[in-house]
Amino acid sequence: MTQPTYNRRLKKLYAWYTLGFILFILLLAGAERLGLSQRMIGYIFMFATIGLYAGIGMMSRTADMVEYYVAGRRVPAIFNGMATGADWMSAASFIGMAGTLYHDGYQGLAFVLGWTGGFCLVALFLAPYLRKFGQYTIPDFLGARYGGNLARFVGAVVAIIASFTYVVAQIYGVGLITSRVVGIDFEIGAFVGLAGILVCSFLGGMRAVTWTQVAQYIILIIAYLLPVVILSQKVTGIPVPQVMYGSVLEKLGVKEKQLFDSPKEVEARATYLAKSVEFGAKIQALPASLDAERKKLTARVETLKDASFAPAREIFAAEQALRELPKSEAEARIKWDMVRRTYAEKSERPLAHAEAYPGKSVDKDAKGGKEDKAPDIARRNFIALVVCLMFGTAALPHVLMRYYTTYSVREARTSVFWSLFFISLLYFTAPAYAVFAKWEVYNNLVGTSIASLPSWVASWGKVGLVKIEDINGDGILQLAELTLFPDVIVLATPEIAGLPYVISGLVAAGGLAAALSTADGLLLTISNALAHDIYYKMIARGASTQRRLLISKAMLLAVAMVAAWVASLKPESILLMVGLAFSIAAAGFFPALVCGVFWQRANQWGAIAGMVGGLSVTLYYVVITHPFFGGSMTAAWFDIQPISSGIFGLPVGSAAIVIVSLLTKPPPEEVQRLVENVRYPNLAGT
Repeated sequence: MTQPTYNRRLKKLYAWYTLGFILFILLLAGAERLGLSQRMIGYIFMFATIGLYAGIGMMSRTADMVEYYVAGRRVPAIFNGMATGADWMSAASFIGMAGTLYHDGYQGLAFVLGWTGGFCLVALFLAPYLRKFGQYTIPDFLGARYGGNLARFVGAVVAIIASFTYVVAQIYGVGLITSRVVGIDFEIGAFVGLAGILVCSFLGGMRAVTWTQVAQYIILIIAYLLPVVILSQKVTGIPVPQVMYGSVLEKLGVKEKQLFDSPKEVEARATYLAKSVEFGAKIQALPASLDAERKKLTARVETLKDASFAPAREIFAAEQALRELPKSEAEARIKWDMVRRTYAEKSERPLAHAEAYPGKSVDKDAKGGKEDKAPDIARRNFIALVVCLMFGTAALPHVLMRYYTTYSVREARTSVFWSLFFISLLYFTAPAYAVFAKWEVYNNLVGTSIASLPSWVASWGKVGLVKIEDINGDGILQLAELTLFPDVIVLATPEIAGLPYVISGLVAAGGLAAALSTADGLLLTISNALAHDIYYKMIARGASTQRRLLISKAMLLAVAMVAAWVASLKPESILLMVGLAFSIAAAGFFPALVCGVFWQRANQWGAIAGMVGGLSVTLYYVVITHPFFGGSMTAAWFDIQPISSGIFGLPVGSAAIVIVSLLTKPPPEEVQRLVENVRYPNLAGT
């Protein structure tokens, strides 16, 4: 079949697929009006879409190595753009982007700027040149460009670490969605979601992943756009949220001023401040305060048990509080300080959505006299995050692998344009999503009776993404008493706005599609690094095709199980885990990739020094600053958050590759000629 005929056939096939999915949504909407239960709608959305992906995976299964690793190098630019969009728009973009903009307002725009700018770097510096090299993976490129297996091995290690961090976030997102939609425990939901992830990448490699990701993109973009279009129509009368959210933002600013300065809100914040001071005093009085707290809770449990009519709920709560009490002074110091900071943050007047930077710090010197550095710290973190996301985008191995699948260098460059177009549909909508969701929360949730809160509050509370605390005991929900974690905003917005539950099921299916599509690409990247780059290229060059595929699938299964276990520990929010993966990719890969394309003098030892140096500094900074690893922000450099740790690793890696390359022998003449040829590709050629 010729390429033009193949392209026309694909367009017709996916046009029918899109029409069929829209009809499926309409049928479910009609069934809901006739009485179909919410749980059944959730089941149908989840299992129907996973079954669809499984069917595509089954039909795309292959034992051909070129098909398995690079989809036969015949994916048209527009479809590669859609697949890249799905591969790129993970649970972080779908679930976390609007949630972060809701939570952080202006500062959340760092993600939009960084990720969009990163694709410009991909188009200018990497995509067409990597396609010209014609390898299978990024470590493959490093091995061919720099020579020897050591550069390949270090590249494989960087790819595995960055991709594993990223895939944990995706499985975490799958766990959130399945636990809410199906009603199972989060930990079980994380492992259940693996079935949908594995069935595509396990059977057909890149070929199955590509065509599944095209299908997943169609679902996720419909699921993302439809609720906010309905909200725009509901609030403004015009169903174009990307244009209309500015007018809503203006009204939101007025609402925020009224809400933030209301007497009840000021009272709640003052109570949180008192709680913060109380925990600060407890920390100062350690270890005596811990002993006193233990005696107090023990006495309360005994009193309740001795009482004749003590409610079982109160006894259980008292026993749980005693069990959760820190066991040692060191543990108490860490836990109580986290609680103190949380209360202190809630005691601050919230930042207006359109306000750029905070006016004061939570931990400002109590004596005064010191200049408030919070705005400067916020600016530094904003810039550092944009830089890490830009350079990380241009170095993510699972995204760069997609440009190996096109049938020409020109198609690789064109597919970057389509990638940006399809991704922009979501990114231009995310700010509107945040504004409309906040408008609904401020107008329809805050100020209502806690006893009559809608059912979705309790449902998402069980998952741990919504918390209510009546701190002033008035029975009315104040804004300070409401905690909506960023990961819940998109998933819960249809319920917040009172839309039909079929829209909620659709959003869950979209979030699942986003998480599954990216997880497929990431797991394939990790298994390829282990099976192709390490096992085949370095250990068993004579391994048969069947054995290589068997090893690749075994590695994929093993990595998926480990990632699901780590995700079940709930290490961090989705967006922060993904941001860390970008920092690792930026510091570990970007200098070696760009120098490999544009600097003939870059050699093997320089590349190795750059990758090892950049990765080491980045990981070290994460360990000393992130609570999951026992670190603390007291050890931070220039107050930079761990999500932007790549800002330190990137210059170290860049300097290392330049200095070491200049101090050691240049690469062989044939390698330098190869680089010269790649730098000036014939864009019309293959």
